[in-house]
Amino acid sequence: MSKSGTTTPARATIRTVAADAGVSVAAVSKVLRNAYGVSDGLRDKVQKSIEKLDYRPSTAARGMRGRTYTVGVLLVELRNPFLPSVIDGVQRTLGKANYKALMGVGEARAKIEQSLIDSMVDMRMDGLLLVAPRLSGDRLARHAQRLPMVVIGHHEPTAALFDTVNSDDRRGARIAVEALLTRGHKDVHMISMPEENAAQNVYREREYGYRDAMVAAGLADRIRFWRQKERFAQPDGTIDALLESPDRPPAVFCWSDIAAVELINKAAARGINVPEDLAIIGYDDTPTAALPLIGLSSMDQHGTQIGELAAAALLSRIEGRTVPEHRLIEPGLILRRST
Repeated sequence: MSKSGTTTPARATIRTVAADAGVSVAAVSKVLRNAYGVSDGLRDKVQKSIEKLDYRPSTAARGMRGRTYTVGVLLVELRNPFLPSVIDGVQRTLGKANYKALMGVGEARAKIEQSLIDSMVDMRMDGLLLVAPRLSGDRLARHAQRLPMVVIGHHEPTAALFDTVNSDDRRGARIAVEALLTRGHKDVHMISMPEENAAQNVYREREYGYRDAMVAAGLADRIRFWRQKERFAQPDGTIDALLESPDRPPAVFCWSDIAAVELINKAAARGINVPEDLAIIGYDDTPTAALPLIGLSSMDQHGTQIGELAAAALLSRIEGRTVPEHRLIEPGLILRRST
């Protein structure tokens, strides 16, 4: 009873939810953890009782029993406009399973990522979902021995201890470059990232796709990369050098929309017309690409779907699956005026 003399409603428990829904405690538990085989009817019945009773599972108590219903999501950075769609897909899937995501930002630095992962483990999270980590495959595997793990933006189909979900970056890049080649361009260059530590990165796969298309067209001798520094959101002079080069190509494939938009803006500042003087295709199909003043052709890697599949894979890992899964999502080319 409160000081005012009124009775404080008892906090709802899993047992009161079960009684209200007319089901067993085990059935409510299955719904809460999104267990396999739960029917839509049972899920709806339990969910209505949860909302009616304002039931909130105790994170501390679940942690003592080995389950907290929280997962750690580690993002490479916040400035990449592709990430919101991925996060939306992750949140949507986790929410259906009554899981919550706690996010950290690695700032594209392996040391910070390491520290954040250690903190997430210490907080007894049920699993980890990493987006474009800078940690090596070996270090990821060591972390996966501590917690269930799924990785986005890391191509390692032989990984045995964690799952991966990615755009089929190699195929997507080839499609993009072929689109430029079919428009009569023979000199197609690529803006990419540093070669070091790129073994499993998405831009290395996109480089493979670029090479595939150029070699298939008999243009292997015209392959050329312009490499930006790792902190790609900060202009480093690479694009200026490309535009001012006496061998400036008539077409460029950019590893990301961020690079492509910078290229469009700097070309316009120099009076270089897009696409008449310079055709451009990016990768990610971010909201910026669709702006009328930008009109960037880009590869849509379906970020929301990637997020949904990655979250579903993580929930499956948490439930005990140990067989690794490595998913590739078919990207699609969105043509706009930049080509």
